[in-house]
Amino acid sequence: MVSFNIEELLKKQNKSKYWLCQQMNITSRNLNRVIKGETESISFKYLESFCKYLSCSVQDLINIA
Repeated sequence: MVSFNIEELLKKQNKSKYWLCQQMNITSRNLNRVIKGETESISFKYLESFCKYLSCSVQDLINIA
């Protein structure tokens, strides 16, 4: 199973999901779907944006269990 550390990374940086949505031009509904694992796929564009705005690598962003 693939999961994302988005909330943990935001918390470490004292940033909100709202801030991330504004930076990435993504709806809060879609962000929450990614966080909850309710998506079937994710584009490289979004992976790159998550890493850019969360100042992390893909390895920091994604957990594979």
